[in-house]
Amino acid sequence: MNAPEDLSSLSNAQLQEVVHQMRAELLFKQTTIEKLTHENAIIKRLKFAAKSEAFTAEQRSLLDETCDEDLAALAREIEQAQPKKAVGEKRQPKRAPLPAHLPRREIRHEPASTTCKCGCAMKRIGEDVSEKLDYVPGVFTVERHIRGKWVCAECETLVQEPVAPHIIDKGIPTSRLLAQVLVAKFLDHLPLYRQEAVFERAGLAIARSTLAQWVGECGVQLQPLVDALTAELLEAPVLHADETPVPMLKPGKGKTHRAYMWSWCTTQFHSIKAVVFDFAETRGGQNARDFLRLGTDAGWKGSLVVDDFSGYKACFELGVTEVGCMAHARRKFHELWANHQSKVGEQALKFFQALYDVERDGASLDIEARKAMRQEKAKPVADALKQWLDEQRQKVPDGSATAKAIDYSRRRWAALARYLDDGELPIDNNWVENQIRPIALGRSNWLFVGSLRAGKRAAAAMSLLHSARINGHDPYAYLCDVLERLPLQPASRICELLPHRWQARRPTTSTAGTAA
Repeated sequence: MNAPEDLSSLSNAQLQEVVHQMRAELLFKQTTIEKLTHENAIIKRLKFAAKSEAFTAEQRSLLDETCDEDLAALAREIEQAQPKKAVGEKRQPKRAPLPAHLPRREIRHEPASTTCKCGCAMKRIGEDVSEKLDYVPGVFTVERHIRGKWVCAECETLVQEPVAPHIIDKGIPTSRLLAQVLVAKFLDHLPLYRQEAVFERAGLAIARSTLAQWVGECGVQLQPLVDALTAELLEAPVLHADETPVPMLKPGKGKTHRAYMWSWCTTQFHSIKAVVFDFAETRGGQNARDFLRLGTDAGWKGSLVVDDFSGYKACFELGVTEVGCMAHARRKFHELWANHQSKVGEQALKFFQALYDVERDGASLDIEARKAMRQEKAKPVADALKQWLDEQRQKVPDGSATAKAIDYSRRRWAALARYLDDGELPIDNNWVENQIRPIALGRSNWLFVGSLRAGKRAAAAMSLLHSARINGHDPYAYLCDVLERLPLQPASRICELLPHRWQARRPTTSTAGTAA
């Protein structure tokens, strides 16, 4: 609670205001803890109740992973919401020592100076050693962090380097091992039970429940970074949006239902390359309005590039400008030509080809030059296409496949042609569809998402990893560095770790390492 250190200087009115604020903050924290504790109990009950349901062994394993991840995340959130405990009040569980046969690399932490403030030379009287499990693909090693103790014989001053903060406080995994687990799960689509087998072949079996705890805790720690990425994404004047189905388990029913991963990203013309995924249990348009914060003072008011899904329609009534996807319109005619060798489809494809030829020529131009090129070369083609569509519609019967393809473009023509008058708008929504494709490819390995919390955790991790990828970074190297720096990064400078701003640090030689 943020109360002034010196209360004696405050007036009665000011004291009452401080007490009111402290009570409100305490009530908020108590409510948050009760909510998280209730959710924690629900997940525990689901985990044990699911054993009696008709799941396959593989499905039950994935469900257990999800529950363990959720429980670890909830434990971290409850810990963050509670008042700080006094030093020594919380007893730490004793862990089994790491296997002796693993190679060890010593990292020594010594004071910069061993001369006491009184001028005497200090003597080394001992050391504290902590071990962390490290991993590079295929090989486990152990980092031995040795912190020497130095004391002055004259004034008995004791000096020792402090324990460096870690993304998982007092945990055994290094940032590299945590990054490996997260990248394998959320980018390479390897469930934890498969990673357990991979690690066992590399020489050390790590229980799935332990891996799940790491994933859950990392998800909580990375969330502020995802929130900052979302805030910057919503500053862009033009966004792509799309959604793809993801099966989500419904414990108690023994089956899955269709949930959705929504994808939001900047255009290829924007200075910032970013993609944010948002998991939701439904495909309802309210999910889009909530993400864009529509209906609030901070509501986004830009141009949204989408297909014809009705869920976005309410956004356009709240100030968002609709931009159509020319690729979707083209696809309707391509199906006519590919399936029925339609002459109408073939002729339409020639119009679309001419429009895309202009886009390829203008891809590297600035906004104004691209707009000028579109007005000169693309607009006459688009006008001719619209006139041709109107003429062809009079020649085909209602309800036919050709009529439906023509009606799609005619009905959405204003949105489809909007890009011609603005060089900042893309011609189609293919950019976001390319970002969402890895999710569709990974579904065969996911089988399902185990819970709403698990889906949101996956969305958060994939937002960072895929944003790193489209900015030209190695996602593993990026996440290693972020997990290393995040515990010391001030909240006011969290944006420095965003993928489009991140710069890899040069390796330092301040600590020596020797292999045992």
